[in-house]
Amino acid sequence: MLKIYVARHGQNEDNANGILNGHRDMPLTDIGVKQAHELAQGIKESGLVFDKVYTSPLSRAARTAEIICETLGRAKPVIVPTLIERDFGIMTGRPVSDILKVCGKDILQTSTITYFLSPEGAETFQMLLGRATLALRQIGVYHKDGSILLVTHGDFGKMLYAAHYGIGWRETLLRFHFGNCELLLLDEGADPSVSHVIKIEQHNH
Repeated sequence: MLKIYVARHGQNEDNANGILNGHRDMPLTDIGVKQAHELAQGIKESGLVFDKVYTSPLSRAARTAEIICETLGRAKPVIVPTLIERDFGIMTGRPVSDILKVCGKDILQTSTITYFLSPEGAETFQMLLGRATLALRQIGVYHKDGSILLVTHGDFGKMLYAAHYGIGWRETLLRFHFGNCELLLLDEGADPSVSHVIKIEQHNH
């Protein structure tokens, strides 16, 4: 049985400044580096061992994955383009405060995040769920059992969860917060309501 762990990257400059990043490639902040070390140490102390570590190509995820691999004393992570964050379309680089102004009622509000659903040029969550399903299929070709780590992003990480457990994208967005450097477990025998393995302090606006 394959266990898939999903980590979100540490805080980056856009996170800290309240900017919608998507495919923007701003680096980790000092806090983000600290979060990555905290996650890596938590993984080490938990005794988790990964057969492979895969990462999104964006630097905020890749650097987080590198810190984890360095802490665990293993080879560098493998970049997988499919793990990249959602394309935010015209919302890319805009302040979070612009969501209501630009998207109006085409949003989904949670206690922590306002999700925009289909602005011009953006991947919809249905599209993102399809990409997550494809990513899991690709992983399944190479890994039938064991344990792997995927270092990715907030929106895409949630859609990996949705695809794995067969839960709708809307319900998944409303179900839990996936913060910087938190760790989820996707496991055939697990209860999806208790997927968080590691939670850490959050610092974003």
